[in-house]
Amino acid sequence: MKFTKKRIGIIGTVGVPSRYGGFETLAHQLILQLRDRFDFTTYCSARNYKPEERVARWKGSRLVYLPFQANGVQSIVYDIVSMIHALIFCDVLLVLGVSGGIFLPLVKLFSRKKVIVNIDGLEWRRIKWSGPARRFLRYSEKLAVRYADEVITDNAAIQQYVAEFYGRQSRLIEYGADHVDKVLIDPGLVEKYPFLNSRYAFKVCRIEPENNIHLVLEAFARFRYMPLVVVGNWKNSAYGRDLRELYSQYPFIHLVDPVYDPHELNMLRSNCQVYVHGHSAGGTNPSLVEAMHLGLPVIAYGAVYNRITTEHQCLYFDTADDLLGHLENLPALSLRAQALRMKEVADRRYSWQVIANKYRWCLEDRQPEPEPKPEIISEPAALQQAF
Repeated sequence: MKFTKKRIGIIGTVGVPSRYGGFETLAHQLILQLRDRFDFTTYCSARNYKPEERVARWKGSRLVYLPFQANGVQSIVYDIVSMIHALIFCDVLLVLGVSGGIFLPLVKLFSRKKVIVNIDGLEWRRIKWSGPARRFLRYSEKLAVRYADEVITDNAAIQQYVAEFYGRQSRLIEYGADHVDKVLIDPGLVEKYPFLNSRYAFKVCRIEPENNIHLVLEAFARFRYMPLVVVGNWKNSAYGRDLRELYSQYPFIHLVDPVYDPHELNMLRSNCQVYVHGHSAGGTNPSLVEAMHLGLPVIAYGAVYNRITTEHQCLYFDTADDLLGHLENLPALSLRAQALRMKEVADRRYSWQVIANKYRWCLEDRQPEPEPKPEIISEPAALQQAF
């Protein structure tokens, strides 16, 4: 008997192959891991790919290019148009994010196609959004949770938030990290990055207030014994431009523009003495699990998401003084032991084979295999509150 593959539409990403971003990496890896079982169609933003880069298929997935941005206000139209197309050609809609959540009532009114929504990390809580934008995103999240056939959350705190606030059970599926490789120092890049010859701390992120770059920079400006390297989009906001102007005067702080070459970025990460993670919004953050997979000692902002992701096994800070205290005591700490703990957690929980299998069970309407629930040390109901 011939096996007929389910047709899956992946909606809400910039596209594949992945260049940057958690959802893009997720789509990329799902296609690689599950293409033998499913027939994928991935929706891509034409504005992020040059005409010569727009191929009809990638690794077995059909690619559909739309003339909208995948982020910002245009993401609403982008997701809605993607859903309309997927309703014609796909059996299951896998929607990543809630921008198009306002359209789901119509989808369910006129179609019986299965809709799975990964609600991401409570996007409406991000400081960068205006009041009206936050209210829209929260309403869109409400509709997405209500009308999706399956809801996926990527962190146990968000899973509990959905249960408490919406009265709905969701599937906990985090992110993989084993697509990143440990890279030795390339002598040809030492001139470009002279800090490679020293012990240094490292951080890579979008330069946004909820990633607490200001706290990290404040602490390292007072700690002169280890250079800090931060890679991010410094030019994209007044927040980033102001921080760069203020802290560029410190010779031991290196503020680097985005590095899109995976080999080069992994080299910068792999060879740091300690990884500093400042995210306070969102769920399970890809850059954190990637650092854990690389076996890096981690100092993380003390948000409940980060504590759950690291199984309460790393160092945490809530203020610049907290971070400075950890830095001043690093010689007395067993960084090697902590790095091994981070690697063990990542290998057990954040491999793409593990994550893809969980998505496979969801796409096949199977119940997940039982596993220990992560310990939550916080009050998830508080996640309802805006900043």
